Amino acid sequence: MIDLIKTDALIIGAGPVGLFAVFELGLLDIRAHLVDVLDKPGGQCAELYPEKPIYDIPAIPVITGQGLTDALMTQIKPFHPAFHFGEMIASITRIGDPLFRCVTASGVPFEAKVVVIAAGGGSFQPKRPPIKGIEEYESTSVFYAVRRMESFRGKRVVIIGGGDSALDWTINLAPIAEHVTLVHRRDEFRAAPDTVKKMRALVAAGEMDLVIGQVMALQGEGGMLAGATVKLSDGGTATIACDALLPFFGLTMRLGPVTGWGLPLEGDLIPVDTAKFETNIPGLFAIGDINTYSGKLKLILSGFHEAALMAQQAYRYIYPDQRLVFQYTTSSSSLQKKLGAA
Repeated sequence: MIDLIKTDALIIGAGPVGLFAVFELGLLDIRAHLVDVLDKPGGQCAELYPEKPIYDIPAIPVITGQGLTDALMTQIKPFHPAFHFGEMIASITRIGDPLFRCVTASGVPFEAKVVVIAAGGGSFQPKRPPIKGIEEYESTSVFYAVRRMESFRGKRVVIIGGGDSALDWTINLAPIAEHVTLVHRRDEFRAAPDTVKKMRALVAAGEMDLVIGQVMALQGEGGMLAGATVKLSDGGTATIACDALLPFFGLTMRLGPVTGWGLPLEGDLIPVDTAKFETNIPGLFAIGDINTYSGKLKLILSGFHEAALMAQQAYRYIYPDQRLVFQYTTSSSSLQKKLGAA
């Protein structure tokens, strides 16, 4: 039998917004446990584009997805959050006023006074291209995300796609790989115009190849690629020697068990009260890309704002007999002490 885990707050999702929720709750002496289906913190931000630059975090001109995750982990260290990776909350049951019992798919039970859903847009899965036998090469020489650019140094890389991800990684990997070939079904792209311009400049300089067509088959043994056969736009075929294939066909979002938690949904999103980012169930909150309200912007900074207001309401449930005194970290010695800055 698995022991029951009791906590003040259970946060579902350990992406940037879930991590910052730990900080806001911690300032109010609210203990938090986090559950995430991934095997590490950072959510999709760290999983899908750990080395891709982010430009719209206030006061930070540029930071990578992994850099942002690392900074948030450092920021919340004083509050000693507990993480449960590789787990998915399968059920949420209200058993008090408020008090919730949450159980993961593997049977780990939690009891929390408040629950914060910070699950992004759900579980994102990369779309697999229609190439026969591609499964044989996945995770060894076919990859749907770039987690470490260095792993492609000196390799012959074929990238498939015409969107931002495909062209961004084409440009980023061109100086590292032995050779990069971008394959797209047509000579028009959905990426930012400046990125397309940079890609064409690399082609003109002979620093990479652009092939118009579709990858139809793969060659190799033991999960290691040797080449990719492309059906060209003129009807002919060509084989491109390669050691790695990066298909960027977009993502499929899966809400998973969220649909069975008894919450009203608008499309695939959870409506919230914008005064406290609470759902229609007292003590159950939704912050970040999983929620919806009039004027909603799916930005990390919006999720940070939502986490701050959520924490104010959560305090009233955790400490119903205490008055909430709003304090600033710049002037409060008690908050600075909690952060180890006093």
